[in-house]
Amino acid sequence: MPGENLTRDEARERAALLSVDGYEVSLDLRSAVGGHEGDGPRTFRSVTTVRFRCAEPGASSFADLIAPGVTAVSLNGRDLDPAQVFDGSRILLEDLAAENELVVDAQCAYSRTGEGMHRFVDPEDGEVYLYTQYEPADARRVFANFEQPDLKAPYRFEVRAPEGWTVWSNGVGEATDGVWRFAETRPISTYITCVVAGPYHYVTDRYERVLEDGTRLEIPLGAMCRKGLAPHFDADDVFLVTKQGLDFFHDHFDYPYPFGKYDQAFVPEYNLGAMENPGMVTFREEFIFRGKVTRASYEGRANVILHEMAHMWFGDLVTMEWWDDLWLKESFADFMGAFSLVGATRFTDGWITFANRRKAWAYRADQLPSTHPVTADIRDLQDAKLNFDGITYAKGASVLKQLVAYAGQDAFLEGARRYFKRHAYGNTRLGDLLSVLEETSGRDMAAWSRAWLETAGVNSLTPQVLLRADGTVDELAVVQEAAESHPELRPHRVAVGLYRRTGAGTLERYAQAETDVEGPRTVVAELAGADAPELVLVNDDDLTYCKTRFDDTSLATLREALGDLTDPLARALCWSALWNMTRDALLPARDFIALVLRFAGRETDIGVLQMLHAWAESAAVHYTAPERREEAGRRLAEGAAEQLRAAGEGSEQQLAWARFVARVACAEADFELLASLLDGTVTLPGLEVDQELRWAFLEPLAAHGAADEKRLDEELARDDTASGRRHHVRCLAARPSEAVKAQCWAQVVESDALSNALVEATIAGFAQPSQRELLAPYAEKYFAAIERVWTERSIQIGMDVVRGLFPSYEDSRGTLDATDAWLASHEDAAPALRRLVLEARDDLARALRGQACDAAAG
Repeated sequence: MPGENLTRDEARERAALLSVDGYEVSLDLRSAVGGHEGDGPRTFRSVTTVRFRCAEPGASSFADLIAPGVTAVSLNGRDLDPAQVFDGSRILLEDLAAENELVVDAQCAYSRTGEGMHRFVDPEDGEVYLYTQYEPADARRVFANFEQPDLKAPYRFEVRAPEGWTVWSNGVGEATDGVWRFAETRPISTYITCVVAGPYHYVTDRYERVLEDGTRLEIPLGAMCRKGLAPHFDADDVFLVTKQGLDFFHDHFDYPYPFGKYDQAFVPEYNLGAMENPGMVTFREEFIFRGKVTRASYEGRANVILHEMAHMWFGDLVTMEWWDDLWLKESFADFMGAFSLVGATRFTDGWITFANRRKAWAYRADQLPSTHPVTADIRDLQDAKLNFDGITYAKGASVLKQLVAYAGQDAFLEGARRYFKRHAYGNTRLGDLLSVLEETSGRDMAAWSRAWLETAGVNSLTPQVLLRADGTVDELAVVQEAAESHPELRPHRVAVGLYRRTGAGTLERYAQAETDVEGPRTVVAELAGADAPELVLVNDDDLTYCKTRFDDTSLATLREALGDLTDPLARALCWSALWNMTRDALLPARDFIALVLRFAGRETDIGVLQMLHAWAESAAVHYTAPERREEAGRRLAEGAAEQLRAAGEGSEQQLAWARFVARVACAEADFELLASLLDGTVTLPGLEVDQELRWAFLEPLAAHGAADEKRLDEELARDDTASGRRHHVRCLAARPSEAVKAQCWAQVVESDALSNALVEATIAGFAQPSQRELLAPYAEKYFAAIERVWTERSIQIGMDVVRGLFPSYEDSRGTLDATDAWLASHEDAAPALRRLVLEARDDLARALRGQACDAAAG
């Protein structure tokens, strides 16, 4: 990644000097099909015309372009020597006029890493599919530009494509003589321009609405996927959620959708969940379900659809000036995704998923050494790439949920409406949003921002209960604590709930009080005199962002009666709190696993159940004392098989437990069950072992030597599709063989032949928790290779390798020391690379503390 970075200071200097009037981009993509001559990368022609103004005539600046070659550069009619002005990532622009026209004719490379113009060949039918992905700064891999979010401009795209293809972009397109020409966009940033091209399966619909002024708003809708996935494509449900979202946002934002059409493309080998390109949203194609999935998967897809739709206003219409304020789009979209999910769709329990899954991501990120304020200090593009994290998304959304409770929903939404109208098609900073919220709420947003947006770390809230002689509450207080590294004690608006068991055997809330928690200790006066509680939940209803702790009585109650909690949100909050205690070495991993085995079978929320499965597996693999791992694994496997047999026929719980059985299989009986389900000699009423479930069963068989290459090849012959090949690669990499691991390492670390999706699949198969001894030699190789990988490969592949191959399963003090030695001897390594290693080190150190806690439990 040499020479490809851009600093904040450079961007600010360029923005002060330049303003862009418009782009015309012409791409010739006919080279995407057919043979490829030469040893270099497969390329396409890109011709860009940029019209821009300069505030200081005579000054110099630069345009951005990452391309194998530049044929011609013209500035204001003067031909420039590409060899003199282009260095591989920038085009030098000297002696600028007040008004300028730059024309760049380049040969740009198709991507296999999901960055820029990604090219995918479908192994099922040989068809070629293209799409672009740019965030934060990869539009420069497709056309010359000024690659920073505050240099917005309108765009006109023209694309010449192979015969029989359809091309889509942000605007409406028409084809004449094989050339697709697209309507000019409104002013947008480079990173949300988009081109999708190929023989995609395309379905259309229409959204109509009469606005308050009586005008009719009509939005053409489209949805597309590869032809091979068309039989599985439930476009009707995609359109249903899309229309529900558009209704919701029009009801609440008072600003009509501003970008004309609304296409949604589900594309192969996508690095992200989705991307909010206006008028042309792109998603990973895994959101098209080839087999049976639970309601949680449909809810997750709906949430992503609505998240990206919220970006049409938060991010596309109004855009942050620089990546420091990335939260201005991502935190809002994350919050609005859940807010609209609950308010507009069938997924009315969306806040439970938010509390249990999204916040878990935030809590982990906020305790890493790389934690940062929601509004971050982003020095350059590499920093920006790594800050698409749990803080920017889920913590920011949690903070906004707290803000709604603090300022009031009506004031919050009115602030959003004023924000859109005041800054439409412009760029903003933190203060621009705070000013409108102060106007609408009458609250001091500066103080709130300092506490919640400008400091890092997560507080913990613990109840203290003093009882009178008659058994009633004398005093109930909430104690707030913070980590030494981030000592800020924040103001919290919380609901404190008191629960007790009833004669019917349920655990029910009988009293609740909302209060403002400030400082180290807050007395909740409203609860004095209440009957003695068996459980105190200090963040009842999940109003704030904190780690919930329990007093001794509450913890004892949960050990005996967690499954008796009737409120699904309260139950999810308790599970989340118990998991945080396990990660913080306050609860032995064996105790968490015991709770899951005892109560998870009674969990009614399928998303919570699937999260419990992931946490229990992690507790067994990472937080259990090494001498007890085998026992923990066996208990989980036996418990999972028992729950699978007990689950209702054809239920979501049955499917979830079946997948969990595969994930924790560790003994001969487990492998016999999986093999029998695969070959049909054993059946479970209601359980359909479809193709996706077959691959899920095969991976543990491969990892434990019970399915060889021949067996995996047979399965590939049964499912020779793009999805099947990814599964096949992962299962092949999982085999317990020195030769297999050496081959995987060479393919990922020493070669760039694999696409991003196959790199991901190989790493997933390589790193098996049951193969610690087999993987041990790669710890030293990892530290010897990562700086070279970071330098030579794209940032996406670099991130995948550094994160995915960290020797986390070599969880010993020796690995921690080796990590510290690398950090000490590489102080000058790229900050983004050091951040990834520091994060992995922190996870390892946390695991070792958890193991010590588990070992000390007796």
